[in-house]
Amino acid sequence: MLLPTTTHRYGGHKFARMDLRFVASGRGSRGRVNHKPVKAGDSAGALMADTSRTALPTPTLSKNLDLRVGGFQTLPEALDYAAQGETGYNFFTLRGELSQSLSYAQLRDAAMTLAARLAGRFERGDRLTVVAETSPDFLITFFACQYAGLIPAPMPMPVNLGGKDGYINQVRQMIVGASAVAAVGPAQLTEFLTEAAQEIDDVEVFDFEALRALPDTGAKAKPFGPEEHCYIQYSSGSTSAPKGVIGTQKSVNSNLTAITRHGLQLRLGDRAASWLPLYHDMGLIGFILSPLVGQVSVDFLATSDFVRRPLLWLRIMTEHKTTVTYSPSFGYDLAAKRSARAEPGSIDLSNLRIAGIGGDMVRPEALNAFTDAFASCGFASNAFTPSYGMAEATLAIAFPELGTSVKVDDVDMRHYTRSGIAQPASAVTSEEHRRGFVLCGRPLPGHDIEVRDENHNAVDERVVGRIFIKGPSLTPGYFSDPEASEAMYRGAWLDTGDMGYFLDGQIVITGRAKDLIIINGRNIWPQDIEWAVEKVEGVRSGGVAAFSVDDGNGERIIVVAERRGMDEEALIALKREIAQVIQNAAGAPAEVVLARPHSMVMTSSGKLSRAKVKQKFLDGAFRDDRDDTGAPRAVAEARV
Repeated sequence: MLLPTTTHRYGGHKFARMDLRFVASGRGSRGRVNHKPVKAGDSAGALMADTSRTALPTPTLSKNLDLRVGGFQTLPEALDYAAQGETGYNFFTLRGELSQSLSYAQLRDAAMTLAARLAGRFERGDRLTVVAETSPDFLITFFACQYAGLIPAPMPMPVNLGGKDGYINQVRQMIVGASAVAAVGPAQLTEFLTEAAQEIDDVEVFDFEALRALPDTGAKAKPFGPEEHCYIQYSSGSTSAPKGVIGTQKSVNSNLTAITRHGLQLRLGDRAASWLPLYHDMGLIGFILSPLVGQVSVDFLATSDFVRRPLLWLRIMTEHKTTVTYSPSFGYDLAAKRSARAEPGSIDLSNLRIAGIGGDMVRPEALNAFTDAFASCGFASNAFTPSYGMAEATLAIAFPELGTSVKVDDVDMRHYTRSGIAQPASAVTSEEHRRGFVLCGRPLPGHDIEVRDENHNAVDERVVGRIFIKGPSLTPGYFSDPEASEAMYRGAWLDTGDMGYFLDGQIVITGRAKDLIIINGRNIWPQDIEWAVEKVEGVRSGGVAAFSVDDGNGERIIVVAERRGMDEEALIALKREIAQVIQNAAGAPAEVVLARPHSMVMTSSGKLSRAKVKQKFLDGAFRDDRDDTGAPRAVAEARV
């Protein structure tokens, strides 16, 4: 259910460096914080207590409910149907223990109870920004908004966004952008939410418990209808400030039906597992809403716990006989690298029929490593399902045929950069000039994809161009941003901002148009440079950013690479080696900046924000880089 995206996309193995180190530990009390205690006998509070005591995971099959895959007009209608069965959501700890389970029936009851309280506090159509932690609290709040006719705007948990200030600024942008009347989250983030909202008029701050403690005024909640909104999905802000993608009940349910019926082909006996953040479209749409419209049970592991223990993802799938999961390439790569730690016989992936792949780019090397590591554990490589999508299309645009081997197009990058044509590599193409691009499937029914040149004419196979899409799943636009909404469309076609080409009727993604580096008329993709540099001994995996700057005399390439601790002489040698690798990979010189660990700036979805690393470079943020003893590191800025 995770798909490669454009504006909302996971960024390779950069996600592995997410952390929660600066999460506040206590509850704040400043500003317009609403902290009403849950009253004794409060029904919503009591229900949450009941769900938290559930000892067993929800079953894979419902005994008395026929499978209905998609075809719903609204999310409340989908939950009403699923609640007649026994399946639902399950939440696991870092130790792999079930902490909470929440059946669809329990979710519906709790959401409707909370919806009545929200209807008594807010006006129908109001926006609530909600921190999307991996917990029943977020799910109940999200669906309570659906039943109350309120528009939820999920916000991220704190990750490596530049520290506390970066997180607060991100949240503030989302609150302002959504014109939200409330910011809601777990108690430990109340201080952050309060600080983010303190200069914004008419915004209340609640923790989840305080929200459930709102008085029941007898107001009647009115669920969303098919023609109304569903949510606001914020972008990760990798190339610009976050934009609020509007999801309507019609567009969202259209995409959910296409995903579950045609993309995943959900069937009786399916069970899903995910560690993806629920703020993101791939977690929210892929692993909360898609399973819901197919009445599938889901086993959740928090993103931060996956990063710490990636093999736990596989053990949960083993124990519960998971059939469907998704991950960016880096997730499979990370699990493969930890495979030696797995106890013999502890992992069985023989039930996994869909191992979906998403991310900035699908990396064949990661898939090969995972197959090599876990083929003996029953993993079948034809379970890999590379797909294409973006939040502006709800989630999914293209799927390959299930159960077929991943198709990789081996391209001669020298010819590619000169001509814009993905010419196949030949026997004389050197290894450094080869690049494998993964085919990501055909458009879902009712949807279409075109690759166009700069004059907006459709191009032939293997000609690289800008990708346009159309179909019933597309957003009507960005919330409160008519200019960006208008710029996104050309008639009925949406400009994805992605570059790619067609091969054998399947779409191939080559990168983002805004990330493209143009040197002396040659197109250079930053990913090619980054992936080459990451292989150099001494460079931190996931710690490389490539971009160009214009110094008035033309464009020049800058590469910022996080280095491990080493002495001055070793760093000088490292810079020389990196420079040579860049020359071989890109055919152009570059300025190499060696930076301290954790210098990269990541989006809330874990994707590298080249734009923000570039801004740090322009602001001189790397000039103060020092070695591990605190001595000035003048070599870090030396021109190569």
